Amino acid sequence: MNTQATPSPQFYLTAPAVCPYLPGEMERKVFTHLVGPRAAEMNDLLTQGGFRRSQNIAYRPACESCRACISVRILANDFEPNRSMRRVLATNNDLVSTVYPAQPSTEQFSLFRRYLDDRHQRGGMSDMSALDYAIMVEDTHVNTRIIEYRKREPGSGISEQPKGELMAVALTDIMSDGLSMVYSFFNPEHEKRSLGTFMILDHIERTRSLGLPHVYLGYWVKGSAKMGYKTRFQPQEHLTPRGWEIFDSSTET
Repeated sequence: MNTQATPSPQFYLTAPAVCPYLPGEMERKVFTHLVGPRAAEMNDLLTQGGFRRSQNIAYRPACESCRACISVRILANDFEPNRSMRRVLATNNDLVSTVYPAQPSTEQFSLFRRYLDDRHQRGGMSDMSALDYAIMVEDTHVNTRIIEYRKREPGSGISEQPKGELMAVALTDIMSDGLSMVYSFFNPEHEKRSLGTFMILDHIERTRSLGLPHVYLGYWVKGSAKMGYKTRFQPQEHLTPRGWEIFDSSTET
């Protein structure tokens, strides 16, 4: 009988750095590597415990004086889109989505650069190269997919690989209890389409079709305008010191 203990993940703490969300705050993160045959299992457990995945790293905030970052997950089976969300779905009715293995393309990177140059000129990802993008997509030891959203070309057959303009892309982990939206980006010239909202709505429907309960959105940072959109998708749970709890939007100030 093999009595050798299963190796436990090793956790590390980053040095303090300027917080990208709240002025005057410093951030630290605790992280571990997601590699080996148990990577998918560990990703599930850590995501359910408030971690996020970036390449082969799982991390979560460990700030000394701030607890503003809160893990958020949508309850997909109980979700009903409001009127504005139904308009978003109708506006994007001409888009076709296709799921691929986690493999980058030149077309994806071109759209990624347009998105960063418009929305995140001073962010930590602003100087990412094509190689950096390829690593972001490919460096995964879990069940990761790329979802492309293209504008349907007139006359294209339903069984054909979509050939229309690439409008948006989502990098998504398929977990045991739902989908985790690792990163998404879109054509910033089509602001009226609300493509970010559309991709979240699409992931909710995909999660339902898989018979799974949750869509993980990462962190909501109270007081950060960049993160305000995440609380629009109700009902949702927030990870608190007591565990996952239903978020009451009426208490938000």
